[in-house]
Amino acid sequence: MARMSVLTRDEAQNRAQLLDVHRYTIDLDLTAGAETFDSRTLIRFGARADTDTFVEIKPAELRSVTLDGQPLDPDALDGNRLPLKNLTAGEHELRVEASMRYSRTGEGMHRFTDPTDGETYVYTQLFLDDVQRVFAAFDQPDLKAVFDLTVTAPEGWNVLANGVTEHTGDGVWRAAPTPLIPTYLVAVAAGPWHSVRTEHRGLPFGIHCRRSLAPYLDADADELLDITRACFDRYHEKFEEPYPFDSYDQAFVPEFNAGAMENPGLVTFRDEFVFRSAVTDTERQTRAMVVAHEMAHMWFGDLVTLKWWDDIWLNESFAEYMGYQTLNEVAPGGPGGQPPRWRGTDTWTDFGVSRKAWGYDADQRPTTHPVAPGNVPDTASALLNFDGISYAKGASALRQLVAWLGEKDFLAGINIHFQRHRFANATLADFIDSLAAATERDVHAWADAWLRTTGVDTLTASVDARPGQWSLALGRDGDRPHRVTVGVYDRDLHDGRSLLLRERYETDVPRDGAPEPRTGTRPALVVPNDLDLTYAKIRLDETSLETVLRGLSGIPDALTRAVVWNALRDMVRDGELAPADYLATAAAHLPEETDLALVQGVLAFACVHVADRYVTPDQRPAALATLTGLCRDLIRRTEDGDHPGLRLIAVRHFIDVAARPEPIAAWLADGTVPGGPELDPELRWRVMARLAVLGAVDEAAVAAELDRDPSATGQEGAARCRAALPDADAKARAWEALFGSDDLSNYLFTATARGFWQPEQADLVRPYVARYYKEAVALAARRGPAIAEAAGRWAFPVHAVDAETLELGEKCLRKADPTPALRRKLADQLDDLARALRVRQA
Repeated sequence: MARMSVLTRDEAQNRAQLLDVHRYTIDLDLTAGAETFDSRTLIRFGARADTDTFVEIKPAELRSVTLDGQPLDPDALDGNRLPLKNLTAGEHELRVEASMRYSRTGEGMHRFTDPTDGETYVYTQLFLDDVQRVFAAFDQPDLKAVFDLTVTAPEGWNVLANGVTEHTGDGVWRAAPTPLIPTYLVAVAAGPWHSVRTEHRGLPFGIHCRRSLAPYLDADADELLDITRACFDRYHEKFEEPYPFDSYDQAFVPEFNAGAMENPGLVTFRDEFVFRSAVTDTERQTRAMVVAHEMAHMWFGDLVTLKWWDDIWLNESFAEYMGYQTLNEVAPGGPGGQPPRWRGTDTWTDFGVSRKAWGYDADQRPTTHPVAPGNVPDTASALLNFDGISYAKGASALRQLVAWLGEKDFLAGINIHFQRHRFANATLADFIDSLAAATERDVHAWADAWLRTTGVDTLTASVDARPGQWSLALGRDGDRPHRVTVGVYDRDLHDGRSLLLRERYETDVPRDGAPEPRTGTRPALVVPNDLDLTYAKIRLDETSLETVLRGLSGIPDALTRAVVWNALRDMVRDGELAPADYLATAAAHLPEETDLALVQGVLAFACVHVADRYVTPDQRPAALATLTGLCRDLIRRTEDGDHPGLRLIAVRHFIDVAARPEPIAAWLADGTVPGGPELDPELRWRVMARLAVLGAVDEAAVAAELDRDPSATGQEGAARCRAALPDADAKARAWEALFGSDDLSNYLFTATARGFWQPEQADLVRPYVARYYKEAVALAARRGPAIAEAAGRWAFPVHAVDAETLELGEKCLRKADPTPALRRKLADQLDDLARALRVRQA
């Protein structure tokens, strides 16, 4: 295999100084067969001086290259770089014709055949440097150009692209030329799509999915289009620059690696967002947030693009912040004053419990990095930074910036930024200069403190009481300035359980932790960062902690409860609160919880981290029993049918923690949970997976269930169940599929990996733990970053919380030279493993 070169920052800067890229004329032929497609590219560009440079392409076969009409030798291709020697100053035309491979890993041009009906779909995911898998390009974000695209597709297919497409006959589709955009945002999606189309503000809007999902998309079409229109209108109220493209299509595509991708005019989403089974209102809200997030990218990333990948946060942190904030603003109430189903909770509560913890965890690992790192040396390094830092921490920092700066000045600075850099590129320094033009505050110092540093600050509360007076001192472990809201609560003397808000007040956390005197009696509960406006771990004073453990469900505001649950979560992870005490608190208070995001977040941490990793094997049965009892309480509470979302969450987790097969096997046989819900495909496969772990189904039962649901998700469910069977032959087959062959698509790989390791099967899979590291390194080298990430995330033996596994992993990092993507995932997994060992020891 030819060596592929990653682009370095220095190379990109040099090439940007030498070249002006004007226009790409691209012709893709998707009728060449199931393995490859034909790609023809004409690049018009200018050289500012006599120079040598290169263009990137990763072909199956490079057929011909001509520069200014003169042929170049295709054999000069070195890995993914085609040298362009002896360029003279002036204008040039480069023509490249190649055969390109379809992908099964969600990178480049991904090809998928739907097992439900046999229809085939292809779509591009060109992010960061995968455009080279589709056409020749000067592949870096600051060489923006116009893209003029033609696609030849099989009969019966529709073609979507960044601009409005037109079928000109004989299977040929022509897309309207784009404005200036970077190479990584070019998009094509082709196949027999099912489409729902409309117009808004004179622009064509469309939503699209594969045909087998048509009934499910149609059922939610009004909801999706309502969200799209509402966010579109709200962004036009916030931003002075209008939407910069000619249409807005949203395509839900199969086997997509990310949640979504912000291609201008053609946003692609993972098609799990086309719900074929029951979901909670919070899950609908998550989908709505992703719609809002990707639309924000039309300005943050697409209109104004980063100059190099060290400013990823200028894309992702802003889209994350704007997605949550804008969704909170667009639907204060629906018909009858009730919020629509896609507003299941305050969005910042959902962010606090589901996203912010992602940032906190990432920021405490050795692999942490600044929100805006000072130097990202190459594209391989850049790919590693799409993590909880660039998304959740960056969005949290922006929320703190708005609290400190004020929304008016914040939006003014953003609009200055858009005006200065529209259809061009910008850096952190450019953005800070734009903010500085809108405020008197020292935003440069703020950026240095928040965006150039790593780690999580901890705010520790100390409360002192005297007659008629009490005081709060907030100690600060860290150097960042924090503007926080402090919540002060008293016990409700009437029922003894509820807590009443006495007051909230804003304060800047002083460096010396000096006490702030307040009049009145000592409160029962003091919550630093009550409205979750800053990014910091908090530690409650002793009285407040006792109040929380006894009365958390009595806190009146869901966002405050999210802050407190996160504090307890952090204490468990830091060895300051016993896992059993966390489970007991959950069992005591979740049955009274009304916010679905909180119930889901707390149960997920309790099941995945506490029960599966933080308790010892001999403690695990008791942990599962506690969680089973908690889920049973929630199911009983929801028998009246008034809380279907809460009931669905409880049923899902009851299945996941079942220690005995009989109750859930009865549900499967009856096709329903007593009192509902009926078992839809998602719940049936969930039950099957747990029964497989417990040894209560066999291969024949899995095959029968697959006959019942032969869809793509059914194929994934079957792969997971087969890998989970407690049988030596089943484990050997699954391992061979994962590491011995390269036939699995990205989704089937993940499903198989998720089934393989199970805490209940530790003895059975013990021989594979040592094999994992060597074989994962080889797999990552063969199959590339997407599979490497999946191998590190899903195929890692997370159940094996022991010193031997840790030692094997550390040896692998020292000696085996894994690819950057796998190295990063292994480093994170091993740090989490070391933390789990410390928690157990504590």
